[in-house]
Amino acid sequence: MTAAMDLTLLYRGPLASCDYDCPYCPFAKRRDSTAQLRADRAALDRFTTWAREQTDDRLSVLFTPWGEGLVRSWYRRALVELSHEPHIDRVAIQTNLSCRTEWLAEADLETVALWCTYHPGQTPYERFLDKTRRLDGIGVRFSVGIVGLPEHLNQARRLRAELPERVYLWVNAADGHTYTDEQAALWSELDPLFSFSRHPHRSAGRACRTGSTVVSVDGEGTVRRCHFVKDELGNLYDGSFRVALAPRPCPLAVCDCHIGYVHLESLPLYDVFAGGVLERVPTMEARV
Repeated sequence: MTAAMDLTLLYRGPLASCDYDCPYCPFAKRRDSTAQLRADRAALDRFTTWAREQTDDRLSVLFTPWGEGLVRSWYRRALVELSHEPHIDRVAIQTNLSCRTEWLAEADLETVALWCTYHPGQTPYERFLDKTRRLDGIGVRFSVGIVGLPEHLNQARRLRAELPERVYLWVNAADGHTYTDEQAALWSELDPLFSFSRHPHRSAGRACRTGSTVVSVDGEGTVRRCHFVKDELGNLYDGSFRVALAPRPCPLAVCDCHIGYVHLESLPLYDVFAGGVLERVPTMEARV
């Protein structure tokens, strides 16, 4: 008999294809073959089945695919199914929001959430904004974000002006881009939490929830502490990972991705994003 868990899982299967081709995107860009898509679907179905069966545990799940998941029916189905499980507190996914939104009416809106990113040049602005209005109309919990490149500033300002005030607009510092104080101030006007993204966070030796209450899972069921530390903790499906769960300091010099540093205990982000860590929705108090 294994002890019950209260665990957050970051799932990333083999899917790597995306319907966008953003030049600044760090994710892989390829066209998945039929066989690769079948493998991704089988891996996701296996994970979803496992998660639904863990009724003695409390789980939260964030899907972080290399590609765009919601254009695939199996990801939409996974979110709907998991959202109705009483032992699952939150199920969310990172998405470019190019998919249709009607399927969300089948989900439990108290549990499902979306982390949406707007990519200028990849989709018409009005089309993206209309998708956010549909989400808001349905009552879906979501955030909207953009990469903080200079050429995106006007679009970001337009988004902030046209999104409801209750919808958080986050800004990711662009990879390899440095910001003067003046530049950072412009982005901070739109996202009061931009300072957390502006610089990588020193993490070596510091306490992090990953590996203890947060883990990363790949399509084979291999469990690691997070996406950025390759050491294996065991396997999800044989249960071997459970005995490896324990508080442990970060082995990396810095952490510069939100899905990583949000879990650092040296940062106040669990309070800032209380109730919305996975979908990147901060408390209203944290937005001012």
